[in-house]
Amino acid sequence: MASILKVDKLDPQSGTALEIGTSGDTVTVPSGATLDISSATLTPPATLPASSGVNLTALNASNLGSGTVPTARLGSGTASSSTVLYGDQTYKAEPTGGKILQVQGASTSIADSTTSNSFVTYNHLAPTITCASTSSKVFITTGWNYISPADNIMMDLYRSIDGGASTSNLSGESMGIFYMQGSGNEPQGCYFSFLDSPSTTSEITYKVTFRNYTGSTTIVIGSDDGTSTLTLFEIGA
Repeated sequence: MASILKVDKLDPQSGTALEIGTSGDTVTVPSGATLDISSATLTPPATLPASSGVNLTALNASNLGSGTVPTARLGSGTASSSTVLYGDQTYKAEPTGGKILQVQGASTSIADSTTSNSFVTYNHLAPTITCASTSSKVFITTGWNYISPADNIMMDLYRSIDGGASTSNLSGESMGIFYMQGSGNEPQGCYFSFLDSPSTTSEITYKVTFRNYTGSTTIVIGSDDGTSTLTLFEIGA
């Protein structure tokens, strides 16, 4: 038979602890009643029971000592390897424009020469690159430790896709910044660059082409006492 005890205060007999109920019992605070512990120290169990945390508003994130916050809690949209979380808390596609995706290159110390007025291919530098996307561009730089003579030489680029037919004269024979030494006509080096749009994800081979601009003078590019280079940069669109 249930009984009701009406008192204004319960004090433990020993003055140190007060126990309510016995193990296995349930102590219930009915709806509408208030259990005020705002001025007391509450020692909860090591594992809290399942409960809504809607009113838990002052939890310091630095106290999260383990586990992983689900990506859905960080922002809206779809989290994946190709999206990033922006400041407006939304997942968006990762920006790629202007990013260098890879660098390939080659170097040599071999000289080559010709007297031809038609472009011939310098075969001692032939780096390859396979772009990640058909929208990628390839930025090409090349440097030559020796060319001669500067007033008779034209240089350009050659492109071959998957070993197929070549596309030469990519830049319209506009390549070549020549650095002279002394007052003579012996250049110290040549450096030029070009931005190509190959529109393919197949392997591309780049080479330098050169020709005699006028007459039949023997022209030389490269030297066995220095290094010439051809470097390829894939730029994401």
